[in-house]
Amino acid sequence: MAPQATASAETQHTNAHIDPAAQVADAGFVPVQTRSERPRSFEPADFGTPNGREVNWKHTPVAQLAPLFTAAEHNDGVTYETVSGAEYVTTTLPAGTAPRGEFFVPEDVVSAVAWQGAAEAMHVRIPREQELSEPVIIHVAGQGAERRADAHIVIEALEHSAATVVLRHTGSAQYAQNVEIIARAGSRLSVVSVQQWEDDAVHAASHQARVDADADLKHFVVSFGGGVVRVNPNVELHGNGAQGRLYGLSYADAGQHLESQVYLFHKGAHTVGDVLYKGALQGESAHSVWIGDVLIGPDATGTDSYEANRNLVLTEGARADSIPNLEIQTGDILGAGHASATGRFDDEQLFYLQARGITEDEARRLVVLGFLSDIVQRLGIPALEAELLAAVETELAAVNA
Repeated sequence: MAPQATASAETQHTNAHIDPAAQVADAGFVPVQTRSERPRSFEPADFGTPNGREVNWKHTPVAQLAPLFTAAEHNDGVTYETVSGAEYVTTTLPAGTAPRGEFFVPEDVVSAVAWQGAAEAMHVRIPREQELSEPVIIHVAGQGAERRADAHIVIEALEHSAATVVLRHTGSAQYAQNVEIIARAGSRLSVVSVQQWEDDAVHAASHQARVDADADLKHFVVSFGGGVVRVNPNVELHGNGAQGRLYGLSYADAGQHLESQVYLFHKGAHTVGDVLYKGALQGESAHSVWIGDVLIGPDATGTDSYEANRNLVLTEGARADSIPNLEIQTGDILGAGHASATGRFDDEQLFYLQARGITEDEARRLVVLGFLSDIVQRLGIPALEAELLAAVETELAAVNA
């Protein structure tokens, strides 16, 4: 059995809150609620089977994710196609082969299952001091709602390189996924995960990133499709001067559950963090979950950090859960804050537009497009931006029909 990893002394808290409901099998202790102190392990058995009362599962439809709590028998649920940038997708990495596992350690049972089930990891490697003019695009295509797959993907930007890597998910499958992201010193890396699954797909992903000195990571989670989609980014600003910008966009329809639990750890000095997730919801039982945790460590002097989540509820019966958390372990920072807002249309905005001769439906359309396009326009990929705005238009047409 691989040794269990626990939080380092650097991230221990003296005011930890005990979560009596959550238990980790054979661990010999009760985990705390703070994200930084959650237990980690490569062994699924160390986590036990979630029952929905644990702090990291209580907002998730556990029964629907249950197929991902055990390894895929055949691991044939998805296929992979490198649409562009194939020369940067190198040989696969078995477990124990660097850089796989350089810092990645699973923090829930699905991630541990994916680690064990993915015999080899795809490795995307951007050469040192090379700047890519076009994105590397990898298409992950589901092969059927009853088919399972486990995956581990390593995205590595070497020193002073610059690139954008896009993971596109379509079709249907039961998919457990780990994405390990390494932005080495001085690199500039954008990673975009787009979920456009069919309505019966189940997808749970753990993204863990380390950003080294003077490197810049932009991380996007864009979720439009899928029955249950849970993409949890965990970003460590490891080196001095590291920057992390975490953006999210979701559009939940009737019956959909779209979730992200975001963790940003400021470890190095003079690091900069910006977290902004926006979501729209329409239809009966449409549900989104955003939990944002920011930890400013004791050595993260000069930090500047802010996180926010905004949700626009378009119809009755939709629900958005939004929970920001901020921990600060040093008083020597430039600034830190968090915000959350969930609501319906701004009546003043609608009145302003209608007073200028715009119909109510068109006014609502313009408000939603303006609200969501803020995230879309940060992608820096014109073709994808146009496609996503068109997808928003399609969703709005359905709600206004």
